[in-house]
Amino acid sequence: MSRGTAAGPATDRRARRAERRAHADYTGAVYGSMLAASVVVGAGSLGSFPRTELVVLLMLTSVVFWIAHVHAQLFGARLAQRAPDRRVVLRVCREEWPIVKAAVPPAAAVAVSPLLGLDVRGALWLALAVAVADQVGWSVAAARRAGASRRLMAATASVNLLLGLLIVSCKIVLTH
Repeated sequence: MSRGTAAGPATDRRARRAERRAHADYTGAVYGSMLAASVVVGAGSLGSFPRTELVVLLMLTSVVFWIAHVHAQLFGARLAQRAPDRRVVLRVCREEWPIVKAAVPPAAAVAVSPLLGLDVRGALWLALAVAVADQVGWSVAAARRAGASRRLMAATASVNLLLGLLIVSCKIVLTH
């Protein structure tokens, strides 16, 4: 069947999006959530606008890591084979975008923390909890998408929870 079938270009676009979702790789989201948790732990000395600075720090750090991953994907393995074209660059950018998306929930938690009556320290803990929960959730989603058994999904959730708790432990040690 060729592109632009009788069903039309909109149907073709929906089919391509559905195929991309079916092949989605959540590795970047798990990694990005862990990165966000690490940024929160390391954000001990914020200035005059700590919430704003933490939101900006979370988002900028995720963008920098996203760029690094895109660069590594494009030039690490592919450069030896052939120069990447625009289509490949856009596909790799899309594939690595979950790294940035994973920073959004912790950043949003910080942004809404005043509405919850939290001080800056409470905002940091909320963002850390959200990042760890995301990390566990994305790992389970990845395992489920891969067709893993419930036992394997529980194992990946446990490993990611332990990694998250290790990051939380670092925060406790660094702040006490």
